[in-house]
Amino acid sequence: MEPNEARLPLVFVHGMRVSGTMWRPLIQAIGERHPMAAPDLPGHGERRGEPFSMPGAVEAVAEAVDELGGRALLVGLSLGGYVALAAAGAHPDRVRGLVAMGCTALPHGPFGAVYRGAARLAAKHPEEFNRLSAFAFRRALPRPQADAMVAGGLSSEAAPGIIAAVREMDPLASLSAYPGPVWLVNGERDHFRRHEGRFLNACRDGRLIIRPRCGHLTGLTDTTDLARQVRDAAAVVTARTHGSTPQGRLR
Repeated sequence: MEPNEARLPLVFVHGMRVSGTMWRPLIQAIGERHPMAAPDLPGHGERRGEPFSMPGAVEAVAEAVDELGGRALLVGLSLGGYVALAAAGAHPDRVRGLVAMGCTALPHGPFGAVYRGAARLAAKHPEEFNRLSAFAFRRALPRPQADAMVAGGLSSEAAPGIIAAVREMDPLASLSAYPGPVWLVNGERDHFRRHEGRFLNACRDGRLIIRPRCGHLTGLTDTTDLARQVRDAAAVVTARTHGSTPQGRLR
């Protein structure tokens, strides 16, 4: 008998200035039991040069879900987590569940101001920032994960539009509008944890998972454990849909 999470489509949503290739190690670790997609958002990867907007990003996710049959579990990190939150709030009928990683900071006030300043510098010197980003990825991550982060190209020039779009969204309202199961996953050392309690309280069906000793990106290091967590979330979602008992549990 196949595991009860089998065949649930998974859509992975990438972070800022990278592309869908960042998910290749995790997709390989999950294996072939799920249909999977990792679309490029506007301004990234094969869509580099397009203006980024949150509605455009949500539409890219919705199109990927539709290509996999119309309903899916979303998995997003950082910018991808914010986009996944917005997609779940906008299209709750298409989102079976949501694993939102490293995206529980409200993008306002001094915290947002720091990122706006960095984004302006990145847009003025995009190739230099791309080189610095590639260096940082290779310092923080094992080689397969670092190579995946840069494989689709880097897009630092898109940063100001991305920061403005995230700043204008209301992630708490998106969570409140979504009735399905949500896993908020943060590294223990992630600076994007700062409002995780408010995000959890906004969920109608949420739980908070802390990955010990991990930062914002280093949660990608242990692909085996992360793949297990995604498969366990898929098992929970599928069990609820079919009224069975899940074989795994997301810790």
